[in-house]
Amino acid sequence: MRTMRRPGARSLVTGVAALVAVGLLAGCTSDGGETTPEENVAEQGTSSDENAASGDTVVIGWSGPEADHGWLGAINSGALAAAESFDDVELRQAEGTNDASQQIAAVEQFINEDVDAIVLLPTDGAALTEVALQAMEAGIPVINVDREFSSTFASRSTILGDNYGMGVSAGTYICEQLEGQSDAVVAEIAGIDSLPLTQDRSQGFSDALEDCDLEVGPRVAADFTVAGGESAASQLLSANPEIDAIWNHDDDQGVGVLAAIEAAGRDEFFLVGGAGSVNMMDRIEADDSVIKATVIYPSTQAADGIALARLVAQEKTMSDLVTPSVPYRIVLDAPVVTKDNVADYIDLAFES
Repeated sequence: MRTMRRPGARSLVTGVAALVAVGLLAGCTSDGGETTPEENVAEQGTSSDENAASGDTVVIGWSGPEADHGWLGAINSGALAAAESFDDVELRQAEGTNDASQQIAAVEQFINEDVDAIVLLPTDGAALTEVALQAMEAGIPVINVDREFSSTFASRSTILGDNYGMGVSAGTYICEQLEGQSDAVVAEIAGIDSLPLTQDRSQGFSDALEDCDLEVGPRVAADFTVAGGESAASQLLSANPEIDAIWNHDDDQGVGVLAAIEAAGRDEFFLVGGAGSVNMMDRIEADDSVIKATVIYPSTQAADGIALARLVAQEKTMSDLVTPSVPYRIVLDAPVVTKDNVADYIDLAFES
């Protein structure tokens, strides 16, 4: 029961076969009457009831980085919870690691065990691409989570947070709050600058500010840790006596950022966070500090990956889509959380 994404002629043949099948279905009904394409178009694929029903047991291998900060901890616990919610899923979890070679070995073990699907959040997308390709070539569908592979053929489906969209959301919110203040000083506390995800977030932020005639002013980079956030924020504050707004990319490092701000006694600006921790949402809801908003980067991606792997391995489809398939690429939203809507998001927040 394996579905693979293949290039070239096989995709064309499959597409033609599907069109022929739909055409035949559109021509008649069980009672011999004629139907129109419009009457058949919403009846393709598997229904929500069929997807929820227990099917053949599928063995899913799950591998991700070491849970060394809150967001990754929530990623791992979410994957486990999702697997436990299905009585037809057997999850095999590799030990979390930030060593690409160890993660490659874990995926090779999954291939040797002939699992039905692999859900993989690579510590390095490029480094894990080759072994993911090996899994796909062995007929094992791979669900790529968060950090993308460097080949389109290395996964059956990819589920991602929207890093560029995070920056756009943060910048748009700041533009709205600073409307009419063309000389406003907008600062940025990034994550790890060498990571493509940080570069995407910064680019989205810059583009959004440019759209309202603002620009990124003082900028420092941290490392997603509390200590790194505190150090970077202290540096930023000491060098800039007047700031109107700050976007901090990551709520885990945001614990340290807030500590530095409070130690400096600064409150002339407002702070926007990133990722969506319960720590920041509690402070946003209390409205007792400079933190006024955070931008979601879903910690549910691996849980979604488990659900997608089950559908693919059981040859089911996404029931809310008319097209009978599981999409190749899914990019999740990056909404802004404020005190007005925090209740809608706090249940899915992670602990820093």
